[in-house]
Formats: sequence, C-alpha cells, structure tokens
Amino acid sequence: MTEETRPEGETTEGATATPAATAEEQPKKLHQTVEITDVGPCKKHIKVTVDRKDIDARFDEKVAEIMPEANVAGFRPGKAPRNLVVRRFRKDVGDQVKTEVLLASLEQLAEDHDVAPLAPPDIDPFKIELPSEGPLVYEFEVEVRPQFDLPEYKGLKLKRPVHEFTEAEVEAEERRLLAPYGQIIPKEGGNAQEGDIIVADGTTKAGDRVLGRFQELTVRVEPRLTFKDGIAERFAEQVKGANPGDTRTVDIRLSDRVADPTLQGQTVQATLEIKDVKTIRPPELTHEFLHTFGVHNPEQLRELVRALLNRRLEYLQRQSARQQVMEHVAAAATWDLPEDLLRRQASRALRRRIMEMQAEGISEDEIRGRLRLLEQDVLRSTAQALKEHFVLQKIAEVEKIDIDEDDIDAEIERIAEQNNESPRRVRARLEKEDLMEALAAEIIERKALDLILDTAEYEDVPLQKEEQQPVAAVEEQAVPGELRDPTAAPAEAEQPPQS
Repeated sequence: MTEETRPEGETTEGATATPAATAEEQPKKLHQTVEITDVGPCKKHIKVTVDRKDIDARFDEKVAEIMPEANVAGFRPGKAPRNLVVRRFRKDVGDQVKTEVLLASLEQLAEDHDVAPLAPPDIDPFKIELPSEGPLVYEFEVEVRPQFDLPEYKGLKLKRPVHEFTEAEVEAEERRLLAPYGQIIPKEGGNAQEGDIIVADGTTKAGDRVLGRFQELTVRVEPRLTFKDGIAERFAEQVKGANPGDTRTVDIRLSDRVADPTLQGQTVQATLEIKDVKTIRPPELTHEFLHTFGVHNPEQLRELVRALLNRRLEYLQRQSARQQVMEHVAAAATWDLPEDLLRRQASRALRRRIMEMQAEGISEDEIRGRLRLLEQDVLRSTAQALKEHFVLQKIAEVEKIDIDEDDIDAEIERIAEQNNESPRRVRARLEKEDLMEALAAEIIERKALDLILDTAEYEDVPLQKEEQQPVAAVEEQAVPGELRDPTAAPAEAEQPPQS
C-alpha cells in the first residue's frame, strides 16, 4: 500500500509570488492537501482538505456580489448590514461556495496529480457539508488506469500463420455462404457430414446425473457447436457419419453462465438420438440471384468466396500477432483488475469485439458464433481485452498517436462498405449504442498495433486447423434453468439456482 500527501498552492516559506501572478489570478489556486492511498487493484482512496481561508475568501466574494441587491426585511435593497445579509443568505451562499470549491478542487486535483480515472469518482455533493469553521474535507474512491512500464515493443519476432486455400475449402465455404438461400431436404442414405443438418433428441448428463433433455434439436454439422451455456469443441468429429436411429455422444464444456454454478467449467456429455439427417440443396445460380452478392456469374462468386477467405485469414493473422504482442508485454500486464470493473466493462468489451469483426467484413453468422465463444468465459475475455487496451493506449501516448474526425469518418465508411450499409446508418447505430468513444479507442489501438507490427520480423508458419474452424450455434442450453450473469454483482451472481 502506498500513500502520497502533497500540499498544493503553498509557496516555500519566505518566498514571494512572481510578478506574473496577478492578484486576479491568485484566488484561482486553492490551498489544499491531497492524500492518495492504494486500496485495491486499480483503485485509489483520495482525501482532499481545502484550507478555510479559501472557503472564507469565496464566501466573502459571494456576499459582496449580492450586497447591492440583497432584500432583507426592514431595509431597502442593498442597505442592510452585512451581518444580516450573511445570516439571511448563509445557506444559499454556502451551497454556491461549496459547489464552486468542489469543482475547482477536483479540476486542480486532475491537473496536479497523475490520476487517470476509468470512471467518474463516487462523489455525492449533497452528502458533503460545508463546515461553519475549519477546512472542507471530502473523500472518495476512484478506479484508475494501472501504472506500469512498457517493455521493448519494436523489432519483435512474430510468427505469421499462412495458408493456401484449396478448391475443396473454397467449395465448402461457398456452400456455407449459399446455405441460408438453399432448400433443406432429406439426405438419402444419411451419413451426416459437415454442412449437413441433423435432427436429434438428447439428454445431458454429468456422470449418472441427468441434467437436462431436449427434443427436435436441429443443428448444422460444423466442427464446433455452441450452446447458450457451453461448447462442444469436437461436434462434427463426434457426429460425422451418423444415420437416423444412431446414438452419438458429444462432449460439452460448460461455461460460467451455466444455471448450476457447481457445474461451471465442467465437461458433461450429451447423448444424441439421431432422428433425421438432412442436407441443403443450394439455390440455382441465376443472374438475378448472383446480384445478391454483387457478382454476375459463378466464376465471380467463386472469386468473391476466395476474397472472403483471404480476408478472414488476414483477420486471423492480425489476431495471432496481437496475441503474441500481448504475451510479450505480459511482464508489464501482471496487475490485477477489480472484479466490479470487469463486470461493468464486459458488455462494452464484447460490443467492441463485434465492431472490430464487422470492420473486417466477418459475416454475421460467424460473428455470432465467435461471440458465443467469448461469452463462455466473459470475465476472462474481458480482462484480456482491457489489458490489451491499457497497453496499446500507453504505447499510443508514448508514440503520440492521435486521431481526428477524418479518421472517424474513414472508419465508419470502411465498416459501412464491409457490411453493405450506408455510412449514415452505421454512424446512427454507433451513436445509439454509445460506441463512438469505443470506435475512437479502437482506431488508436489499431494504429499502435500497426506501429508494432510494421517493425516486427515475421516467420511464416502453417495455419492451425482449429484457428479456422467454423462454429454453429443453437439457442438450447445444456443445463436448464436461468442462465447466470457473470457480470452481475457478487451477491446476485452467487444466488443458488432455484429448484
């Protein structure tokens, strides 16, 4: 725990004010003492003591201002003695003085001390009373940005995943792209494969304990499947080749949101009784239909799919580089983050990730799947995102990276183009969701990351298969009950599930 006490506004004993400090400027600087104490991760307790002479000086100024017009019973306006005016207007003048002194004190505190708040301090002016005698003392706690030293971040050696997409991969991606426009039909002979659809009844168990049941679960066969409260990492592997009448067992790793907190993080089994296997008949590639994607023939559609795959690869390369950079600077990011900060920032961090993926042209279906993966352990993913934010913001400050309105406009246009929307609509949505500040932060962080990546040395390595695996999502839960909110306050989050 550290403590810091600094008197402000005092000159050294015996010193005199410089000629530049005019009589008019002197009252603007309060004589106050500030004590700053560490009280937890990224949290400080601040105690401020404002000298009585500053309070009295401002009180006298306010009284002098109202004296010429003061209405006091028995006297003409402006003719009442000062002591009666003070007695008559003490409360009103005191409230004005308190407000002015508090504002001036907080502004001076921000200027004179290296306190970078993450949120407004928990100060209630109505609970602070201006004393009739003695100094004004007020205290509060505030969350602040962590303080740390940056390691060397230029000239890093990074591994870059590379991949040449095969015709089979392009065809598979094209089928995924066309699937929403296709017709679902029974698959003769069964034999479920990636891209097919299975219909199944199921039971989830933890050992011999039955957790839940579901009927007519209809799901597309993809490498991974996300439930609302868990993820089946090997879904396609465990159901491939299934026929109607078969039974398959799928492993599901439960998330922090699972209704029963005793199951959090555990792996349970879902036994699926396959009722039907279906496939998707792709739509006819007519000239009119192809215009949906802005192309004129099947060859152009295939090129569009290749472009989408390569853009996704670029996104994965950037995410990989970002992760490696963060691992390198982990020595500077060993500080803990308060749980209440993580809870409050969780939804904003997820929305920022959505915005980032939209800007990279990731499809809505894929965004939904990736978002579900992040939600599996929302506090951990939020902590990682916040640490990235603090590190990249500090690099931006060191490198004097800044943005202007042109940068904001260009980014909005980029998002609009990637999502086939108008810039006006994108801007309206960001403003409605209170994400304009987050967008600005995202641009600054990207510029800081670009600076790091531009100076890095790269070694090309094969893209790992799991990095590009598609994700299917269903609305069912592996464990019935009300989903827990990991971002809720502890007293609420730790309530036992209702039976």
